[in-house]
Amino acid sequence: MAISGLTQRFRLWLQPRKGLAIAEACIIGLVAALSAVFLKVGAGWLGTWRVHTSQIVPALLVLPAIGLSFGFIAGSLVNRFAPEASGSGIPQVKANLANVPITLSWRVATVKLISAIITLGSGMALGRQGPTVHVGAGLAAVMSRWVPTSPDHRRQMIAAGAGAGLAAAFNAPITGVLFIVEELLQDLSGLTLGTAIIASFIGGVVSRLLGGGSLQLNLELLQYASNFTLPEIPFFVLLGILAGFLGALFNRGLIASIKIYQNLHLSLPLKMALAGCISGLLVAMLPESFRDYAGLREYMIISEANITFAAIAFLSQFTLTMIAFGSGAPGGLFAPSLILGSCLGHLVGVSASYFLAVDSPTTYALAGMGGFFSAVSKVPMTAIVIVFEMTTDFNLVLPLMIVSVAAYLVSDKVMPGSLYDKLLQLKGITITKAVSAEGILTKLTANDVMQHRVETLDADMTLEEAMQVFSRSHHRGFPVVENGKLIGIITQSDFVTKRDSDSYILSNSQSPKDVSLREIMIQSPITVKPKHHLSNVLYLLDRYQISRLPVVEGRKLVGIITRADIIRAQAEHLNYGNVTPESEPEPSYVVYQTRSPNIGRGRLLVPVANPETAAILLQMAAAIARDRHYEIECVQIILVSRHNSPSETSVRTAKSRRLLRQAEVLAKKWKIPLHTQIRVAHDPAEAILETIHERHINLILMGWKGETSTPGRIFGNVVDTIIRQATCDVMLVKLGNTDHSLLPIPHSPFLTDHSPRTTPKFNRWLVTMAGGPNVRVAIKLLPALATLGDNPYIRLTQVFKPSQLKPDMTVLEQAIRILMRRRKLSSNVVAIPVQADSVAEGVINLVKTEGYDVVVLGASREGLLQQAVQGNIPEAIASGVDCTVILVRGAISS
Repeated sequence: MAISGLTQRFRLWLQPRKGLAIAEACIIGLVAALSAVFLKVGAGWLGTWRVHTSQIVPALLVLPAIGLSFGFIAGSLVNRFAPEASGSGIPQVKANLANVPITLSWRVATVKLISAIITLGSGMALGRQGPTVHVGAGLAAVMSRWVPTSPDHRRQMIAAGAGAGLAAAFNAPITGVLFIVEELLQDLSGLTLGTAIIASFIGGVVSRLLGGGSLQLNLELLQYASNFTLPEIPFFVLLGILAGFLGALFNRGLIASIKIYQNLHLSLPLKMALAGCISGLLVAMLPESFRDYAGLREYMIISEANITFAAIAFLSQFTLTMIAFGSGAPGGLFAPSLILGSCLGHLVGVSASYFLAVDSPTTYALAGMGGFFSAVSKVPMTAIVIVFEMTTDFNLVLPLMIVSVAAYLVSDKVMPGSLYDKLLQLKGITITKAVSAEGILTKLTANDVMQHRVETLDADMTLEEAMQVFSRSHHRGFPVVENGKLIGIITQSDFVTKRDSDSYILSNSQSPKDVSLREIMIQSPITVKPKHHLSNVLYLLDRYQISRLPVVEGRKLVGIITRADIIRAQAEHLNYGNVTPESEPEPSYVVYQTRSPNIGRGRLLVPVANPETAAILLQMAAAIARDRHYEIECVQIILVSRHNSPSETSVRTAKSRRLLRQAEVLAKKWKIPLHTQIRVAHDPAEAILETIHERHINLILMGWKGETSTPGRIFGNVVDTIIRQATCDVMLVKLGNTDHSLLPIPHSPFLTDHSPRTTPKFNRWLVTMAGGPNVRVAIKLLPALATLGDNPYIRLTQVFKPSQLKPDMTVLEQAIRILMRRRKLSSNVVAIPVQADSVAEGVINLVKTEGYDVVVLGASREGLLQQAVQGNIPEAIASGVDCTVILVRGAISS
């Protein structure tokens, strides 16, 4: 008992509270500062060595070589141990704080720290502030897992770590706090501000004590007092406009650079090696002062540069940053932004001195730093404070405010939105502003939340039948319809109310079989329209104390909405509303392919995934290809996370290539031209559609499970997309799944050594006819498919209602004529209609009573597919029989 009590007390003590948060913030600030100082010292030592070496060995030789080798080493380190450590790091932290599953761990922080040191030491024009933010957030994420805290508490600690890293990098604690509030969390709660202030303060103090200052401004600059007069305001406004426009151009250039590197289809080590080599070559051709970026920034600030030098510095830094950042090298944009801003400010300051009797390029250079930083990062408050903290010059505040605000407004007009959000969008991640529960009620409509597939009861149904429906269903209420129009609603409580209050059923000794729902339902129920907001829906539910509301357009029932639907929508938006996971996926990428001569009349695509069914599907494809003189295109798809680019992700293809060898053996035996490919993709359906378009596919043959558990889908996620969007003929195959349907076929010419021991029988064929354009497609495929069996028997049938005394045999007769005219079949082909209440019922009964091996559904687009939406006929047949089911859909226009 004593031990249990102590354990309980310890757990209570570890619960999130202010004392624990303050202690964590202190530790996080200390660790983040130490990592920032280590990064500064390491990158500075390597940079000094690089500059010194370039003075001994010809720069044109040594600088490209250092950039090439160091870039490759850093890229290999990131690619091998932590791909999440590439790039600036701030987008990854922002995404993690928005509940996107991006890893922040010891591994990521360590790899980021070491690779950033190597990258910056190689001479790439990037900054160390982005990596310090990433490293600080990663270390904070690890430490926040040591105690059992809430997700919100951990997010605050991660943000505090990021702010401490920035504060340590710039020696600017207030900047770290503002960056958290303005960019990362956008939260002004007491706990967030408190932990951010403490962590940033500790980070800034420790960094200053250990010599981690960012600008390294000399005493002359620290003693400098800026000059500012009213006539200079137009020049500061002009500087802000130029900084905003060029900052937006800079952001666009960064995104374009990333896309250019992606189109090269190189691995990260090779891209970074290329960027390092080009950067080294360009720097070697520039003046020697350009080899030290920190010194270049100070040189521009203290007014020692002329206009020509400042212009060259701006253009070279602009270009070098594009080259380095686009490669995915671990480095930030803060330092390059400040250098570019100082160059631009110096240019405007020198120009102002020609028109005004002032000589203050330093003031313009410092104001330009804040303006360009504001334009690039879209954080004007942080931009103002960061320069002020590094100069402690109050006279500089007003010019900083003018330039930073003007730059922000212009930049946001030219290129709206955050650069970090756009960088995340390139990886398929979209972050939106969080919406409160109250805001959700006014943002979402009934159409967004309602259940589109509604179970209804017919008005003429008896009370006994309705009671049976209630007993089989988990629903406690149903809309009552007549001719597709809503006329009432019935609930379980209505049965009880009617039993207790309405005496005519008992007094007249009426049986439940004699009472219709029309007599006891609630007529003219309360309804809503699809466009009504959830706030209105919730008001009606509360006002009338009901649990569900039908959604109608006119009198047509289009859905139903319950309290549970609204609660679910609120929960989803509160938990995941910041992330849009269904973003546009990147195109798939071919990592392996083989090609045969293009000698066929068409091309048949076979996506292979399951080794157990691949052999049989390939046999069917070979039969069709041999009959039609088609080439076979085999594709195997490897899926990767949406957070990884298909063209940049390393994958193993050994298993996929073994699967494709089955097709190669079969094609070689029957001399069928075969093409194979392995694609890396985010979405298998999109990859298949891309293959259909790129390879000019005439027919796709793919497996089908025969059922789906996905609401709103007919065939399943992938197959549903293919059957709706593929422009070629589509053939779906659900193979037989029982032992008695699997027998050896020793005489089949399409069996190979790689085929399974047992194969579905293909002797007795049942082909359902529904009329329409797809009948011809199904009929044309039959002769080839029938060769898979021994002496096949084919029955064409059409389902008629029992009320049709004399069925119309026109469709069946036309099908037989087409079949016999186009192909000489030795098999028996008969056409016999069947009467049943539904297509599914008639087909299932035929299969079970007469023992058919294969069912072919020649679906018409207007007939069977529309019925599938309402009753899902293919799924009903596929799940109701044990034999093979083939669904055929003809080509659609693109």
